[in-house]
Amino acid sequence: MTISTTKPGLATDDPFLWLEERTSKEALDWVHRQNEVTVAQLQGDPSYQASFETALDLMTAEDNIAVGSALNGHVYNFWQDKTNVLGLWRRTTVASYKTDRPDWETIIDFDQLAAKEGVKWVFGGASRLYPDFNRCLVSMSPDGGDASEMREFDIAARSFVEDGFRAPASKSGFGWLDKDTVIVSAAFEEADKTESGYPRVVKLWKRGTRLEDATPIFEAQKEDLAVGAALEFDGDRRYLVLARTLNFFASHIFLRLPSGENRRLPLPDDMTDTAIFRDQLVFSVRSPWTAPDGTLCKPDGLYSLDLARWVETGALGPVQTLLEPTHRVSIAGMARTQDRLFINLMDNVRGKVVVCAREKGGWSLKPVALPENGNVGISHAEHFGSSVSFSFTDFLTPSSIIWSDDNGETLATVKSQPSRFDASPLVSEQFEARSKDGTMIPYFVVRRRDQKGPVPTLLYGYGGFEVPLLPGYAGVRGRLWLEKGNAYVQACIRGGGEFGPAWHQAALKGNRQNAFDDFAAVAEDVVRRGIATAASLGIQGGSNGGLLTGVSLTQHPELFGAVIIEVPLLDMLRYTELPPGASWMAEYGDPSKPEDATWLAAYSPYQHVGAGDYPPVLLTTSTADDRVHPGHARKMAARLQEAGHAGTLFFEETEGGHGGRGDRRPQAAQAAMKYVFLQRALGGKG
Repeated sequence: MTISTTKPGLATDDPFLWLEERTSKEALDWVHRQNEVTVAQLQGDPSYQASFETALDLMTAEDNIAVGSALNGHVYNFWQDKTNVLGLWRRTTVASYKTDRPDWETIIDFDQLAAKEGVKWVFGGASRLYPDFNRCLVSMSPDGGDASEMREFDIAARSFVEDGFRAPASKSGFGWLDKDTVIVSAAFEEADKTESGYPRVVKLWKRGTRLEDATPIFEAQKEDLAVGAALEFDGDRRYLVLARTLNFFASHIFLRLPSGENRRLPLPDDMTDTAIFRDQLVFSVRSPWTAPDGTLCKPDGLYSLDLARWVETGALGPVQTLLEPTHRVSIAGMARTQDRLFINLMDNVRGKVVVCAREKGGWSLKPVALPENGNVGISHAEHFGSSVSFSFTDFLTPSSIIWSDDNGETLATVKSQPSRFDASPLVSEQFEARSKDGTMIPYFVVRRRDQKGPVPTLLYGYGGFEVPLLPGYAGVRGRLWLEKGNAYVQACIRGGGEFGPAWHQAALKGNRQNAFDDFAAVAEDVVRRGIATAASLGIQGGSNGGLLTGVSLTQHPELFGAVIIEVPLLDMLRYTELPPGASWMAEYGDPSKPEDATWLAAYSPYQHVGAGDYPPVLLTTSTADDRVHPGHARKMAARLQEAGHAGTLFFEETEGGHGGRGDRRPQAAQAAMKYVFLQRALGGKG
């Protein structure tokens, strides 16, 4: 293993702290100089313009699938193309949606709104009022970040409600209690926020009153991650659910009773995968838990209890087993219609769905007859109806939407995305690599079936927060990478959620090195199999995946020919000082604690930049990113360049937030630049 022997320095020794000032003139001047160099090199490449146009065409194609969700006879969709740059929030009837050319009616045209108000509003979703769903609380970000403004909107009138509910941009959450009351998870003033900058107080806001006069009904501690609240419907029953989220993996769940009491559910903190269905609370756990009746609840299993009885009597009652855990099968999610509960499962990183009915006090389960050996997901389930839709895709199969109006009994493919690249000469395979501690790590390879020797290969990874990486069709990757004879590899390393909580916990906090070792093992196995050489192997990852590729660069520069580090965490000794970094301590640890600081310092990329031979590096971030601070990428680029790594490029987008939301043109430009960077660094056909 190649690691710099440089001792991690204290924050006070950091010569690039000034780059943490998000919008200071000095920092932005540095950003602009870096962008000029990167744009000149990558956009100046002869292959860039065609790559950009291809990426933009694919991202804005009019025959992309309009993914939608059904509600009260309509299918709602958010749509962007070359004409509608910021997008349309629109709807059509269910019958029309199933046709080749649905008759869409526009609810909000965000390009028109931006032209009228002079703000590039980015749609963040809408909470609709039961039972007619005409009134909405619309969230809109002014810059693509997580902080959003909220306004009340009338769908029938196609206008914002004059003197209706409205709140300034923040990380607050909003939902309806009734037509004159909004549930506010507040993060406006400092007193309302947790240390992570998320909502700390739940309030009820009455129509016609000021937001600052809303009535607090629930609070979390300052050191908690956040609070949340939602009104849940189950037949004739309504539950106001309040959540005190301690961290990403632990919460205290309360119900607000008619008496005004907030009563906590006596369930484990690490309860997950919850749903309220037919008077039952369905749940899973991240660690084994023995219920009061003696039932042993295991991770990757599903269990239920009588919630209505608990509300009435305060007694938890017996726990029933809905789904027994099975080796290498994990729960990907749940959704319910009025009469059925659907469970999305991953079986060795391949998807399937089972449908559950509740009858005579017991559960019945059966599989939904969906395609096999691909990535199957639940696109929507109509809570107040019987429609449900599923998505299917894999690396070589374009996405499709499979629809049912009768709770999954009758299925029909209603949407299929056209092929975006020639997949006929390609093959998708699954292999395993042996990690440093002997654990077998699955990974997927997409390449030409007739590959004779090593080719430029892109290895992608994430490995954090119990998030799985699943097979998926990507037209841009197919056209700009695979069609050129290159290969793509996707690693299912520990820290992710491919095999449930245990797979995640194996790389948690002080065990984080396991994820990095897994990724290195996959890289070495790819080379051993002759798919690539170290010089022709590039890696890419974003956010937590940016940490992964940053560590891979500093620990194993000899294994790679190019490194892309996107919207990353990199200074793990200061990450809690950059908002909202404190929210991730359950994942990484707390650098203010000596024990945690020891393992964080052992791998933190920013402190381990060495002077040896490094492959070319491209770091990207966004000024508007309010989830992972741009200071991480800025400082890492500066330190790499200071250490003499002249192949380091940096690019910072000025809008779009953490996920690059909003205008597709800068997204297409970044995609094209990244593939140009990889082709230049790894060789191969341009």
